[in-house]
Parts: sequence; structure tokens; C-alpha cells
Amino acid sequence: MRYYLIVALLLLSISALAAPDYAREKRWESEVAPGIVVGDPAYLVQSNGHKFLGIYTEAANASMGVIVVHGIGIHPDWGMIGTLRQRLPDYGYATLSIQMPVLAADARPEAYLATFPEAVERLQLALAFLQDKGYKRMALVSHSMGSRMARAYMAGNPAGINAWAALGMAALPGDPDATDTYEGVRTPVLDLYGANDLPQVLAGATKRKAALAGNAASKQIMIPGTNHFFAGHEDDMVKAVKDFLDSFR
Repeated sequence: MRYYLIVALLLLSISALAAPDYAREKRWESEVAPGIVVGDPAYLVQSNGHKFLGIYTEAANASMGVIVVHGIGIHPDWGMIGTLRQRLPDYGYATLSIQMPVLAADARPEAYLATFPEAVERLQLALAFLQDKGYKRMALVSHSMGSRMARAYMAGNPAGINAWAALGMAALPGDPDATDTYEGVRTPVLDLYGANDLPQVLAGATKRKAALAGNAASKQIMIPGTNHFFAGHEDDMVKAVKDFLDSFR
């Protein structure tokens, strides 16, 4: 009896650790929302009643809406994500950068697998938000863990997404369904990474490129001299994404 009680408590502890940390999201929101200069806060509500932050930035004569997805444990205006969401509108792309599920700061990457269903729901809500704004064509731009979450969403080949730029895609230990390639994804994909990217991103580059072979509109680009966050090469990052999206407006 004692054994089963211990097992039950362990399973409960693991479940709790993997539950999205809404309090941490709220702290991010309280820091980010008051400081938004480019764009406006936009709040979306999940089926469980949880409200999460998005940052919507309009563009003059925009013909495409773009969902921007950040990486592990951060927020929708962080670093290179803020760069993408603010600069793509300069080229005629309206952006909605959304808060993705976060765990405790010390959570291991594989623990994020438990948040993927909620991540998929948030992407569905973001798509509906942009459709309600009147955009007929949509794209997804994601980075790192955000690309892993986006992979779970794109595995279903959602009809509303016309292009996907996946930055810094890497394998995630313990993920049996969505691998680190784009196998089965019919939407055109840009696989973008840095020459000095994370080892797991570099190790999977050949497999990812091979998975794109069946779609002539897909491509892989490596940006020389930069890392997982495209530090010092933000202009190259934005240009690569912009040039790719231009083909699908």
C-alpha cells in the first residue's frame, strides 16, 4: 500500500512540474505589456478560461498575417522575437506574437512535451484572431522550442497556414510523434539556422533538408557566423524570413 502511495505522489509531482506556469506568464505580462511601444496588447482566451498575452502589430496594406512564436520559457517580445514581430510589418506583414506555455525556470526541455496540446490550442486561437482581422493568407514564424510546438501544430496541416518559417529546429528527447524533421508537413517550410547553432540543431540539419525535398517551395538556409539566436545577424535573419514569405503573399 505504501509503495502505491509513493508512486502516486511521484506521478502527481511530475504532473505538477509539467503543468503550465500561469503565474510565471502573468509576471512576464506585467513586465512586457506596459513597455510595448510598437504594436498593441491583444488577449486571447483558451477553452479552460486562461487568458494569455499577444502583441498585435498592424502593417500598411498588409496582405498576410504572421503568427510569431518564441522559444523556451520566455515571452512574445523577447530579443530576436521582438525584432521579428516589429520589423516584419515594415515589409507589409501584420504580426501577432503570442505567449506560449512556460514551465518553471528549471524545467528540462523534454518536460515541455506536456504543454504541446495547450500550445496547439494557442496557435489555433492566434490563427482565428488574425482571420477575424480580415487576413486571407497566413504564415507562422517560430524559434527553438517554439518551432517544436509549431511542429506539433503543423503535423495536422492546418488549412489556414500558407507558409512556415522554422528557426533553430532541434530534436527534443522523448518526443515520439513530432520528430525533428518536417516529414508529413505539406505547407512550404523555411528551415533557418545559424552556422554556430546548438549542436542538436546542427546535427539534424541534413535530415531536416531531406524532409523538405518533396516540396519545391521549401528551402533550408544557414546563416554564416551566427548562433542559435542570430546574434549580430538580425538583419540577415529578418531578410531570410521576409524573402521566403514574399513568395506566398
